[in-house]
Amino acid sequence: MGTDRDFGRYLNARVLSVTGAVVSAVALPVLVYQLTGSAGWTSAVTAAEALPYLVFGLLAGALADRLDRRRLMVAMDFAVAAVLLSVPLAWLFGGLTAPHVVVVAFTTQTAFVFFDAANFGALPTLVGKEKITAAYSTLFGRTTVVELVVPGLTGLLVAIVAPAALLAVNALTAVGSALLLRAITSSLSTPRPVRGAGELAQDVKEGLRFLWREPVIRILTLVGATHSVASGAWMAVLVPFADKVLGVAPKGDARLAVLFSCWGVGAVVASRLFPKVTQRWGNAKVSLAALPLSLLCGVLVLVSGHWIVLCATATLWGVTGAIVVINGITYRQQVCPEELQSRVNTTARMVAWGLGQPLGAGLAGVLSVAAGDPRAGLAGGLAVLLIGVVAAWVSPVLRRQKYRSQT
Repeated sequence: MGTDRDFGRYLNARVLSVTGAVVSAVALPVLVYQLTGSAGWTSAVTAAEALPYLVFGLLAGALADRLDRRRLMVAMDFAVAAVLLSVPLAWLFGGLTAPHVVVVAFTTQTAFVFFDAANFGALPTLVGKEKITAAYSTLFGRTTVVELVVPGLTGLLVAIVAPAALLAVNALTAVGSALLLRAITSSLSTPRPVRGAGELAQDVKEGLRFLWREPVIRILTLVGATHSVASGAWMAVLVPFADKVLGVAPKGDARLAVLFSCWGVGAVVASRLFPKVTQRWGNAKVSLAALPLSLLCGVLVLVSGHWIVLCATATLWGVTGAIVVINGITYRQQVCPEELQSRVNTTARMVAWGLGQPLGAGLAGVLSVAAGDPRAGLAGGLAVLLIGVVAAWVSPVLRRQKYRSQT
């Protein structure tokens, strides 16, 4: 019973945390675009949000396998709340600038990296490996609903409320998450002393060694990085794309709320499809099918010239993209030893998302500014995804592997 109550607290904390993160993910690019009118600055925010995983991912994973995970997550939640409050305060006093927004994006995501590293190991420890599939499915289902509903509501709110003020919502949800996590009485870790940089370096090497020696995890991570490049490019140009291509203004246009909801709708569909398709065909075949379908959907988004058409194509892209992401995460958690959970999963996300997302955002920003058209930025991201599709299909690991998801 105590474990059930603690899982409930953990689940509610994650829902609160994801709610706040989604609000920021919508509000920050809209805010910086309103301040500058520049696709370059908008891309800089997206890159700043993803870059910390690349910079701090290895260290965060090693520390999270040694420190008290619950305390680490609580501390990071409070840090996020403090940093985010600086934006509405600066806005109230008329001193908010685009560089300030970029710094806040980088700082809050740095805290998230350490939180996420602890979180990767906390859930399997809390519920046990035999229940991880059911627990993760419940968690993904709840957070997917958040990702479906909250982007649209936030997009609607930014049409009538200053996006800087909305960041106070994320600060409040971070505090709520911290208080819920503090109330958990079950152990989320087995802390070990950190005796120096040498031990941490050895921990990092151990996680990297496991990631590299598992051929399926290795190829899923590498091709996942190319998928993250494409999704990073799309997130970077979504607001200017809506403005310049679709005629959807970044302020006062409720259609922006609908555009921000498309990926959430796709993720809900993916969460229902994924267990069935992997049970039938296995993770390798799912990867081989989902990656080219994701590329196709991205191309359809690129050529969409009407906002309604783009909603349909972006939703389909959300389905295929979410399947690619869930596929990599769930397989890693199933095969990774408990004592390596934080290191391996954080390192894999660092490579796939931490490298791919800022690279895609930066590439999109440069190409969009150079061409004067946000479609050029998205096209660049899709070109990198094409490389990933080819790599997946020529890989003997995926074509010959007969593994299936554990259920």
